[in-house]
Parts: sequence; C-alpha cells; structure tokens
Amino acid sequence: MYLSPKKLVKWLNFVYDTGMTTYQFLPKQEPQWKPIPKPAEIAESRLIDAILDGSFPINSHLPGERELANALGVTRPTLREALQRLERDGWIEIHQGKPTRVRDYWHEGKLGVLNALTEHPTHLPPDFIPDLLKVRLSMAPVFTAMAVTNAPEKVVHFLEGRFTLQDSPHLFSNFDCALQHELTLLSNNPVFIMIMNGFVDMYLNLAPHYFALPAARKHSFQYYEDLSAAAQKRDQGHAMEITEQVMADSLLFWQQTNFN
Repeated sequence: MYLSPKKLVKWLNFVYDTGMTTYQFLPKQEPQWKPIPKPAEIAESRLIDAILDGSFPINSHLPGERELANALGVTRPTLREALQRLERDGWIEIHQGKPTRVRDYWHEGKLGVLNALTEHPTHLPPDFIPDLLKVRLSMAPVFTAMAVTNAPEKVVHFLEGRFTLQDSPHLFSNFDCALQHELTLLSNNPVFIMIMNGFVDMYLNLAPHYFALPAARKHSFQYYEDLSAAAQKRDQGHAMEITEQVMADSLLFWQQTNFN
C-alpha cells in the first residue's frame, strides 16, 4: 500500500494521538479510542520489565510454563503467544524440552528490542541514543542524496508541507519521520526502506523529546528549506552534505533533552 506524503503525515499524527503502533493502522477505518492491549501484549510487556529490572537476568532461565502463567495471571496459550513474541525479537531463546533462556539482548536482540528499550528509558545505557543517532548519520545522507537524484520534484513537493507545519514537538516529529520515510522510498533501495520501517515506532517514541527543544525545531525547519533548494537544483552532493551536517548537529541537540 502506498500513502501519499499528505496521507502519511496524517497517519503518523493519528498514530501519535491514539498511542497505536504502526502495524495497527487501518487507513479506511480509524477508531477514535485507544486500543485495549491484548492479554499476550500485557504479558509480553511485564516479562520485558522483569528482564530489564534484573528479575530475570541475562542468561538466566525463565520459570516453567505453568508457574510463569500463574504468576502473570494469564492462560498458558496466552503465555505461549507472549513468549513467541519475545523470541521473535531476540529477548529469549526457546528450545523444546529445555528451560527458556534470557538472551543477551544487547548482543542478540533485534529491532523489536530497540523499540521496547525506548519505552523503558531508565534501563538505557548513557550512549544508547547517541549510538542510534550515529547509525542514522551513516545512512541518512546516502538515501537522501539518492532520493534527490531519483525524484527531486517529489522531494520538493513533500517539503512543501513545511509551510503548514505548526510549531509543535509532536507535529515536527511526525513530519520529520514521514520525510525520512519518503526519502527512503524515493531512494529506490529496499534495504533502506525496510530499515526505516523497522525504526518508525522507535522514532516516534524518541523524536518528541528532541523536538521539544525550540532550537531543534528551528534547526530542522532550516534543513527542510535547504534540502528543498538542493532538490530544486538537483544537487545531490549538496543534499548529502547538508543532511550529514544536520544529523551531526542532532547529536549536540540531543544532549540538551530531558530524556532519561
């Protein structure tokens, strides 16, 4: 399914306001209430809390299925669903007939672990967010230059949305996230697209802290202006240069946030 830039920003605003995750978005039927978590989702969240607070340390084993289900107050089928979610994301390791091991999620985890960690800021090491920003610094200039090369008119068209962008942290967050998503699509590189798709929920968790800084919003708005100018000139080299600079500056702005 392709969403136009305007619909994509609208979608991200809806996701933020309802507290939904991106995979819950239904474009033709948007409920006006916040979805009630399923029992398996609640059990999954509680188990993540227990792993992060050391109740179930790395390389320890979880209690047996019956004991764990009773402790969580869920049925065994519900527990199995929660455990399957945790195994998928790299929190635990399940082997039939053997105790379930808590993985070293810092070294064995996947993108799902990253998303969950941003919702538990007290458990993050000091360099976690700067390390994420460094990853973005290594990728964003490349896919931005590719987007300007492949579809400069579409980049300019998307950035016209800056003219109606209100000075709000969560609206800036949603616009910026939608911009990054659009640039990966226009890069025509499926790897960048899939990586960005995996980061959307985490991006929306973190970006409001960043854009709570008025100076960060002003800096990003100037970037949108400069990127639009570069795209109009089809200057992919300048697009890469200014994107690299704004990503480097974001590391400095992040140090001024109240996150963690």
